[in-house]
Amino acid sequence: MTELPIILAGIAFMTIVLIQIARKSMLVVELFVVQSAAVIALLAWSSRDHATLTLVATILAIVAVKLFVAPFFLKRLIATHASRFSSSTYLSGPNTLIVLALIIALSSSYLFKPLAVIAPGAQTLLFLSIASLFCALFIVINRQGALSQMIGILSMENSIVMMALAAGLEQSPALQLGITFDLLLWVCVAYIFLSLLYRQFGSLDVTQLRRLKD
Repeated sequence: MTELPIILAGIAFMTIVLIQIARKSMLVVELFVVQSAAVIALLAWSSRDHATLTLVATILAIVAVKLFVAPFFLKRLIATHASRFSSSTYLSGPNTLIVLALIIALSSSYLFKPLAVIAPGAQTLLFLSIASLFCALFIVINRQGALSQMIGILSMENSIVMMALAAGLEQSPALQLGITFDLLLWVCVAYIFLSLLYRQFGSLDVTQLRRLKD
């Protein structure tokens, strides 16, 4: 495998790690944009030998959703409600970094070595994808802000795409387009839900949900 896919996967992985420690809302959104751009570039690179007009249109649709629509909704939510990503985490900063180090070590340990058989010649890319997936999941678990948890879920989707590419799983343009449409729908629904949540509680901190009453 050439170095380009590993570089792109490494960029995506590093953005997920930086999101863990970022405190400014706009910075988190921009990191997600960089992450998505790296994943889309990886998708385009893997499809270079069998590119079709339909596949190109599908990639353009993914670009529109991940690089423009999703960031637009996130930034609009921040601007409209003057909200910020909650900098609060359940673990302290040093403990968060320790957990991230353990996740990286676990992802490259013997526990996941058997998965190498599904990605011959792309083990590094596969293990980067696994580490990215676990780190993105940790964003959802460790962060107390609903908006940052949304970024974590979107990052998990990017990580799954990387895993599929590393494993050489063939996905038809129709399937990719359907997944992109589902992602667009999810972003719209999440935007509406978070807007209502902010108006009701004046915060996007999920700990405020303790005030919910039947």
